Amino acid sequence: MKNFDIPIIYRSPLISAIKNQRRQQDKMKKDFAPTLLNLGELHIYLARHFGFCYGVENAIEISFRTIDDNPGRRIFLLSEMIHNPQVNADLQSRGVRFLQDTQGRQLLPFEELTAEDIVIIPAFGTTLEIEQKLQDIGIQTEKYNTTCPFVEKVWNRSAQIARKDYTIIVHGKPGHEETRATFSHAAAETPTVVVKDMAEARELAEYIRGHKDPAGFYTRFNGQYSTGFDVQRDLVRIGVVNQTTMLASDTQAIADYLKQTMIELYGLTEATVEKHFADTRDTLCYATLDNQSAVTGLLDIPADLAIVVGGYNSSNTSHLVELCEEKMPTYFISSEEKILSPQEILHYDFHTKREKQQTGWLSERRPVRILISSGASCPDALVEAVIRKIAGYYDAGEAVESLVESFGG
Repeated sequence: MKNFDIPIIYRSPLISAIKNQRRQQDKMKKDFAPTLLNLGELHIYLARHFGFCYGVENAIEISFRTIDDNPGRRIFLLSEMIHNPQVNADLQSRGVRFLQDTQGRQLLPFEELTAEDIVIIPAFGTTLEIEQKLQDIGIQTEKYNTTCPFVEKVWNRSAQIARKDYTIIVHGKPGHEETRATFSHAAAETPTVVVKDMAEARELAEYIRGHKDPAGFYTRFNGQYSTGFDVQRDLVRIGVVNQTTMLASDTQAIADYLKQTMIELYGLTEATVEKHFADTRDTLCYATLDNQSAVTGLLDIPADLAIVVGGYNSSNTSHLVELCEEKMPTYFISSEEKILSPQEILHYDFHTKREKQQTGWLSERRPVRILISSGASCPDALVEAVIRKIAGYYDAGEAVESLVESFGG
């Protein structure tokens, strides 16, 4: 896989050494057991896969190279490049300005742009409408487009099944940048509707079966279906694709449920199911699958607590938190600064969308066992900083230094 040139401040000698050793030992990536960092009274278990994925490193490389190659030019990001506050703040500190927030609200009017300006498309991609608007101004969107290749893969697969007269069902968060982009690309080709979870998929199935009045669909899924969507016409042949950062198991469960709905409704067999349901399993992102599988492997370890590091508005990170919360106390933090002391931690509750302070978060058990993972947009340097912060409470700073050497760093 390609090696990207990203700022050294995001790298971690410790994490790089660990990841390199695991890659050598497990080249086929079949071992999802975590890595133990034995620091005496502190045992830290690192997930097999975590941190920057291919799409994020690609976006970071393009963005920082664009800044270096264009001194004196105005450079804008359509919205946050990735969902990590440090990376976005670093870009802003170098003069990059955001045109929109993550919900698509305008921060700077497009009318203020000129053909001489540079606009970087973020890793999530963008809608066809926005892309056209920028091109009409004369901005070269293709030259500074950091859209993740795996997001584009979803778009391409959607286009393929659209040509076979399937309607697209997008599993995603309706307000998320990537979902808005995928919806736009799919809706340009075929009728499209977004479902955010299994509950909405079940409701959609009721309209497919004809158990609900079609008129109710337009209220229930307001803002989530394409222009001209006809419930009775457009839910006869369907295919499911996803926002790549959703829980892969959730997407598969939704696809399986809607597939079974079609089988039962039309009396299909596995041999004939494609008459009404398209196979789109190949659109699931490998990094999402790997990171989620690694957390599943991590949770096989009996531990006292879990820490997940990443941006609070990161969808893929929140899903890792969700998995951990099912098993143990879990703390979602954006950096080591949120660890206030051995007694107190400031962490994010993504259910209520608020930070809260927790007292007595560190177990008094010896050795204390802590599971650690991070989101796909989180720099490894932040994970190392978290490890060092906690290690300091156990006088294990020197032990961390020796780990780099022991892992071949």
